[in-house]
Amino acid sequence: MNLLPDSPTDRLATGVLLFSATLWGLTWIPLKGFIAQGLSGPQVSLLTYGSVGVLATALLWRDRAAWRAQWGLVLTLVVVGGWANTSFVNAIMLGDVARVMFLFYLSPVWSVLGGWLFLKERIPPARWVAVAGAIVGLWLVLGGPGIGGAEVLAFTWVDALSLSAGFAFAANNVIARAAHRVPLRTKTFAVFIGCGLLSAIATGLTGRALPDVLASIGPLLWLALLAYGFGWMLLATVTWQYGVSHLESSRAGVILLAELVVAVGSAIAFGGERLTPLGWAGGALIAVAALAEALLPPANEPVPPPIAATGTRTP
Repeated sequence: MNLLPDSPTDRLATGVLLFSATLWGLTWIPLKGFIAQGLSGPQVSLLTYGSVGVLATALLWRDRAAWRAQWGLVLTLVVVGGWANTSFVNAIMLGDVARVMFLFYLSPVWSVLGGWLFLKERIPPARWVAVAGAIVGLWLVLGGPGIGGAEVLAFTWVDALSLSAGFAFAANNVIARAAHRVPLRTKTFAVFIGCGLLSAIATGLTGRALPDVLASIGPLLWLALLAYGFGWMLLATVTWQYGVSHLESSRAGVILLAELVVAVGSAIAFGGERLTPLGWAGGALIAVAALAEALLPPANEPVPPPIAATGTRTP
């Protein structure tokens, strides 16, 4: 299988997708900056993703004739995609970036299982081996042989958020494949709307009224939040959509692994994070499983076709 760009369009799409993966991999930097300014995860996702979601609501309403027949799937995308974003933002802001990213990148495992359970896809044996390797990697990242003994408390609620974010991301993509009559734009912006709604609920549960939150934010912080939502996140989303729309699924999957490399590498180089040997071993297994998922032929198809832009990238 040729994974190198073959044409000017392929080269452009590859460069754009690498740029997108880099943006996603470095997103922990502004998120850590926001928490240093006293903002919580729900507040950040509400004010960034939610701001985009307010404008996206008008676009979804304008497209309602196209998605009305599958409105239930659109509503599910709002909830599932919103959870993927909200839980990922909270996990990154509160946890170790490398650990969060390794746990989040179990999403290919959940995609395989979701396709098998709900879309009745036939899973080849090689893909099951990749799933097993990823699960072993998860065990190692969480402490390996120590689990069940003195290290049982090493599993935290931040780990649970990371795993749930990857699970919701995979579920989002499975649902997006099933919602074949829903426009791509609707699928993409439904996630922003869901994130805003869930973040508003989570912010309310913290006991702080939204007007109090808004009043406590200075002009420079407001500018940074809006730049992150309408600049960083929208740019990362649009470039991701362009890249995966113009490349084979296998090639796009390999390139998107750059996100994991950039996130873990930058967190260790600039964030002062460290991984144990077991953590490195588990992370390597998860990365190899994600790579295998990208390279193996899709379920029910002997040769990977050009990817159709039906999924959405969240967080």
